[in-house]
Amino acid sequence: MDIAVMGAGGVGGYFGGLLARAGNDVTFIARGPHLEAIRRNGLRVESGNDGIFTVPGNATDHPAEVGPRELVLFTVKMYDNDPAIRAIGPLVGPETIVLTLQNGIDNGERLVEAYGAERVMIGSAYLEGRISEPGVVTQGGPGSASFGERTTGITERGRRLLEVFQNAGWRVELLENMTGMLWKKFAYLAGSAGVCAASGCAYGELRTVPETRSAIESAIAEALAVGEASGAPLEPDSLQWSMNALDNFPATGMASLAKDFAESRPVELEGLTGTVIRMGQEYGIPTPVNDALYAVLKPRANRIEADLPSG
Repeated sequence: MDIAVMGAGGVGGYFGGLLARAGNDVTFIARGPHLEAIRRNGLRVESGNDGIFTVPGNATDHPAEVGPRELVLFTVKMYDNDPAIRAIGPLVGPETIVLTLQNGIDNGERLVEAYGAERVMIGSAYLEGRISEPGVVTQGGPGSASFGERTTGITERGRRLLEVFQNAGWRVELLENMTGMLWKKFAYLAGSAGVCAASGCAYGELRTVPETRSAIESAIAEALAVGEASGAPLEPDSLQWSMNALDNFPATGMASLAKDFAESRPVELEGLTGTVIRMGQEYGIPTPVNDALYAVLKPRANRIEADLPSG
């Protein structure tokens, strides 16, 4: 399959690397030193699941050089959505599938606005992934993914992608209700990552302090209440699934949101906690725990944004 990966970080680099290793024609859309290192040495993947391997350095920062692909994996951070959605235009042809594997809940809708519902599928990745140095991505945690259509049901194109992904060694599920799963992950991530970032503590600590665990559960429940009010097809086990995910996360691990705050990198606060609050206001659902987390974290996010190099 001809594939472009928009965003060659931890998620895109890992899953795209597996696809390239399996013989698919994969082009990574990257930038800066990471791009130059991939071109020079290939993309090196250091995976807790799949070992260490290097794939060819087919990479560019100009999607127009690539042309339409059968599949575009859209894996950028949410704060880069606007320019990235515009940038993939040359990669999207009449038959292209654009599959988002991002955090957050509304990325698929934003892609639909740009490229039409018939081209967009949604998914979610479950891993700890980073660019450890230019040209190198690391993967920890489960290293799995799920995907499906925006509406309930299984389609033939979904089955085709599943076969491609499984042949590449992905740990992946094709789900009938991917929107319901996306809300599970969104609620879990917004609640647990928000508390992790605010406290600066690893998950093993967060889940064993009763007061902190209760705060996480309340933040997740608020997000799920917002989803229910929006009419999303939530699954009955959403809160229990989220708490199980909390308990199964590596004890010494931290959310990427917390790591980004600690390293003064751009953060996805608006796409996570901020979105819970905005949607809560839209649907009349109180979100007091998320409000408090946002109030604590927003000044730090503002400081990081103000310190970023211009341009």
